[in-house]
Amino acid sequence: MGEQPQGFGPELRRLRLAAGLTLTRFAASVHYSKSQISKIETGQKRATPEFARLCDAVLDSGGTLSALVPAVGAVPRSPGTAGSHVVWPPSSCTPGAGTSVEKGAIAAPGPTPSRRALMAAGAASLFGLRPGEQAPSVGDPTGDSLLEAHRGLFAQYRRIGQLSPPGALLPALSEQTHALHTLSERTGPHTGRALLALAARFAEFAGWMAQEAGDDATALRWTGHAVDLAHISGDDVLPSYTLVRRALIAYYRGDSAETIALVEDALSDRLPPRVRGLAWQRKAQGHALGGEYDACMRALDRARSLFARARAEEDATDDAPVLGTAHLDDPVSMITGWCLLDLGRPGQAADTLDRECAHIGSTALRTRARYGTRRALAHAMVGDLDHACALTGELLATGAPPGSATIAKDLRRLARVLGRYRDRPAYRAVAPALAAVLAPTRPV
Repeated sequence: MGEQPQGFGPELRRLRLAAGLTLTRFAASVHYSKSQISKIETGQKRATPEFARLCDAVLDSGGTLSALVPAVGAVPRSPGTAGSHVVWPPSSCTPGAGTSVEKGAIAAPGPTPSRRALMAAGAASLFGLRPGEQAPSVGDPTGDSLLEAHRGLFAQYRRIGQLSPPGALLPALSEQTHALHTLSERTGPHTGRALLALAARFAEFAGWMAQEAGDDATALRWTGHAVDLAHISGDDVLPSYTLVRRALIAYYRGDSAETIALVEDALSDRLPPRVRGLAWQRKAQGHALGGEYDACMRALDRARSLFARARAEEDATDDAPVLGTAHLDDPVSMITGWCLLDLGRPGQAADTLDRECAHIGSTALRTRARYGTRRALAHAMVGDLDHACALTGELLATGAPPGSATIAKDLRRLARVLGRYRDRPAYRAVAPALAAVLAPTRPV
């Protein structure tokens, strides 16, 4: 237990009394016991950011209490994801990299060049290429098929990412990124740029899988590699989108200010509406983390209007893979529920997440687990224990893909909230399965 934030307890007591709330009434409003709140007010127990946001919402104190609680630490590494499961991108790509690199100058990701060479040679051999020969260009029917095939492969990898442990997918993503980079050097300029742009998308996705595997440093390196590849290909959109990805890492560290600051350059009018919508959405999450309700809702409104524009425009674009989630029909409404929970409004969050989770496809297991966990957490925080436990049981029974550090963070929060009701039959029924999911495992 860390030191109680200076001034938090006295300020909580002052605001509670000013609102005319007894300890009993206030405890019922935030669903904490009187003894826990009393210990926090007297400095015997540390306040968490989650508790501070709940108090701000109930007392309508505009984030005053949240500002007195420091941000939590980084997301812990998930057991069993280190070592051979994580493939590192080139050491020359540092977090935040984005400088122009000459074509061919990027080192091959990962420690197994012979396998990569085989993959690259295999990709070229599909078109009967010998060393030094060029692959077909875009505009040639065979060149168009080449690009279409690799885009289809990217879509398949995203689907696999919904079903499998993230660390298990990283080697394949590393191989494919390298193969596309190699193949791009043996095509005409137009096709080469298109293949490099797709390689950047593979690298960006590898960064997300690394974050899911609990390794933020690797995630940032892969994201930097994606920026380098995008610059070479002439893609000026993906580098801005990677700011949204980096902001997600800051969000999971509990750093509201950095989450907001990182996306500022991704709000530019020169960017496509979808990228700007994703940036405003992430900014809303940062404001929610800081307890700033009005700023959060304004950011969500901006995101909603930009996503509407993006849907109208995307029908006229090419077949390039969509940026951001592809498994939510209405991402802004879902993130609204997410933000309401962070803002300490679990009742509103539960209503929103109940509605939106019903629209997630049955095969999007990782997405269902991510938002389903938040949904169960919202019901638990509002005191609806039986329903929260039922939702948790359903969630665990689906066999959601293991190894997600970000989902595990919310599962640990859920376990802590449910653990306040240890004597209730509903909790006892679900506790063993929840404990088994969160138990540390040893790498094989």
